[in-house]
Amino acid sequence: MVSRETRPRLIGIAGPSCAGKSEVAQRVAAALGAPVISLDSYYKDLGHIAFQERERVNFDEPDALDSELLAGQLALLAAGAEIHVPVYDFTRHVRAAETHCVQAVAHAVVEGLFALYWENVRRFFHTKVFIQAEDAVCFKRRLERDVMERGRTPESVLAQYQTTVRPMAELHILPTSRFADLVLNGTDPVEQSVEAVLAHVRGGS
Repeated sequence: MVSRETRPRLIGIAGPSCAGKSEVAQRVAAALGAPVISLDSYYKDLGHIAFQERERVNFDEPDALDSELLAGQLALLAAGAEIHVPVYDFTRHVRAAETHCVQAVAHAVVEGLFALYWENVRRFFHTKVFIQAEDAVCFKRRLERDVMERGRTPESVLAQYQTTVRPMAELHILPTSRFADLVLNGTDPVEQSVEAVLAHVRGGS
């Protein structure tokens, strides 16, 4: 259902894996009363291939995500319509049966590795943010996350980081910082980064 009054201003937050995007996104969203849309929800469903093959897929390149679905849903949200965001099961690399409904309110935050990668996605953002951090910081955070939240072994996390995560970040993600309105350091106090984003959002209102 489309609201003629509410056309959300979208905020895009990009950066390498575990640089600090999610925490900044959540805090900005809380300050604005906005939903957070994670690009992780838009990984392609791999249910059509064997599980062993799924684990060999490069999840750190743009083609691993359904950018057309993402762009289409952002177009709807920007126009004032609610959207139904996919729910992704990282333990099996498939989409869950349920979806997550996001209503059109004054603001929405979109965060993920490739938030600034595609022009047809980037064009919907009123505020574009890139969060960077040193490689050692990103790896330490990723190791903790993937072992605790995604059931991975430390060895598999290290292997993936060395073979795909870091090389793909250098190739596809780090160059997108040139599209950002703000480039922030993910090791700075999170409150400082949040205030910088909010100042830009409010300055462009």
